[in-house]
Amino acid sequence: MSDAGVLQQLVIVLSATISIVFLFQKLKLPTVVGFLLAGVIIGPHGWMLIRDAHQVETLAGIGVVLLLFTIGLEFSLGQLLALHRSLIWAGILQILFTTLAVVVFSWLGGYGSDLGIFYGFLVSLSSTAIVLKIYHDRREIDAPQGRLATGILLFQDLCLVPMMLLVPLLSRSSSVSLSLVGWALVKAIVVLLLILWGARTVLPWLLRQVALLRNRELFVLFVVLIGLGTAWLTSEFGLSLAVGAFIAGLVISESEFSHQVVADILPLRDCFSGIFFISIGMLLDLDFLTRDPFNPLLNLVLIVGIKALVVFVIFWRLYRSLRLGVLLGLSLAQIGEFSFILAAAGRSHGVLTASGEQTFLAASILSMIATPFLIPWAHRLAFGLEAMVASPSDRRPLETEGMKADSMTGHVIVVGYGLNGQNLTRVLKEVGIPYTVLEMDPTLVSRAGAGGETIFFGDGTRPEVLRKVGIGQARVLVIAISDPVASARIVSQARSLKPDLYILVRTRYVAEIEHLYRLGANQVIPEEFETSVEIFARVLQEYHIPRNVIALQVDLIRKERYGMLRGLHLQGKSLDQLSQFLAGTTTDTFLILQDSPAAGRSLGELQLRPRSGVTVIAIVRSETSTHNPGPEFVLQTGDILVLMGSHKGLDQANQLLNPPGESRES
Repeated sequence: MSDAGVLQQLVIVLSATISIVFLFQKLKLPTVVGFLLAGVIIGPHGWMLIRDAHQVETLAGIGVVLLLFTIGLEFSLGQLLALHRSLIWAGILQILFTTLAVVVFSWLGGYGSDLGIFYGFLVSLSSTAIVLKIYHDRREIDAPQGRLATGILLFQDLCLVPMMLLVPLLSRSSSVSLSLVGWALVKAIVVLLLILWGARTVLPWLLRQVALLRNRELFVLFVVLIGLGTAWLTSEFGLSLAVGAFIAGLVISESEFSHQVVADILPLRDCFSGIFFISIGMLLDLDFLTRDPFNPLLNLVLIVGIKALVVFVIFWRLYRSLRLGVLLGLSLAQIGEFSFILAAAGRSHGVLTASGEQTFLAASILSMIATPFLIPWAHRLAFGLEAMVASPSDRRPLETEGMKADSMTGHVIVVGYGLNGQNLTRVLKEVGIPYTVLEMDPTLVSRAGAGGETIFFGDGTRPEVLRKVGIGQARVLVIAISDPVASARIVSQARSLKPDLYILVRTRYVAEIEHLYRLGANQVIPEEFETSVEIFARVLQEYHIPRNVIALQVDLIRKERYGMLRGLHLQGKSLDQLSQFLAGTTTDTFLILQDSPAAGRSLGELQLRPRSGVTVIAIVRSETSTHNPGPEFVLQTGDILVLMGSHKGLDQANQLLNPPGESRES
């Protein structure tokens, strides 16, 4: 009977999970928020559809192990080593100052320093699942705020390990001594070193042997065994199951099979992680919240205020951008899912009381629910604040040696020094066109400036910064960043500052095309469509379609703002009309090779016009052009013939001019 009861509760939880995913996907909200609300509603303190939350907690424990295992898979050791020193310092400062601020407020409230430090640990962690999901949905994951938030969240996740080890020290139990904690720490370090050694030596070989069996079920079972086994092993030596699972995922991420592991484990992770968040919602006592709503709301305000202020100050000082500080401050202001794991450890060691846990849960869940609304509002708040105050980057942008931006005229302003920006500046330098670069990454600015680039540090959304890079004298503005909100803002500001400026924007997202054109962009280049254009141009070349016809087709698509590729009706020439050019007169060029039958023969001998209908209108030899050559003109190796005729005629001429046995070129 009890088994049937567990099954009934599992059915209820899975039904709630499916419903929440469907509903919140329609509302474009993070499903984590829905899971928390569902847990509150169906739990023992809500509608009591599930009366015993402890049975669900068992499944939730498996869920959090799989959740952290896949998070470890997605964050590799290579990413950890690639973190910039400034970002590591930002993570250290964020956790340190957040904890110190919470300790001060705890001391003012009459609590001890040990409890203040523990609450500081809880508050300093943010939600990786919620923040990255929102940034991904808003297409800002590759924007500066997305990359910086990802780095900070990764650093916070790693800090869970030392925090878990410090929890026994903060316990009020007299049975816990410093020597016992030290011994547990030594054992944990030894186990971690053994796990890392095994992951580097034994695990790759084992994974390869299992993969060679070509049995998907066995491979999945083996990966789950590695994750759960590592979690169990670390828990036996003083660490939590969750930390062990995270470490297991981290070491497997270095394997050549990591992508396959993620693909196989992801469905299990999504299912059990939903159960985990629902179980967290079940722990919230609504009676406690209704009896004393003031304390949870006050704690919510303090949590959001402290975290937002700390993160804002750190990134404002590091990147000298008020906008970036506001965005990251409000994005990371919630409590993270790892905080619940840490809270469970604190409860088991007696650090956290029942009432303190309920107050923390209420404030945490409210902070998570508020996050999807805080992040969009952060953009409006940041632009509003920038309009009222001048940021340090406005007063003193970082200038490179040599040339100042306001001394240029007719130059190109490149916003963003990523791969596209670097390729563009390389070409501009080769052809001698003056340019200046605007970038927000201080490390990248310093490195490029040391290499001789005319690069400036600043936020292109600020009109003052655009003026200081000479937008009034510029001819072209190229926006090559992966931030749709910032790109739109830059286009709007630049168009108002200089109405005749030619503005070219690169975007990854089709939905931004019309919006950017309305704001004043002259040309919007979507990456996906340009790839499609290049592919069909190569295909047409393979079918010997004349190059000028291909160019006409490409130019038409671009002038119509990629309407054909977006499923819109082209207002210009249709493809049927373009096909008429194939039968008309076109031009092409042909290089005389050494073994070509035309080498050493005159045009009169070749009889190109009688045999193919093609006319030689010019011949280029050693950079000298001869127009309308006569029949006595003798061809030499290296001559370039400019041919005019129909597509069919040009194809026949290629056969006559090509060496025997070689493929035709048109």
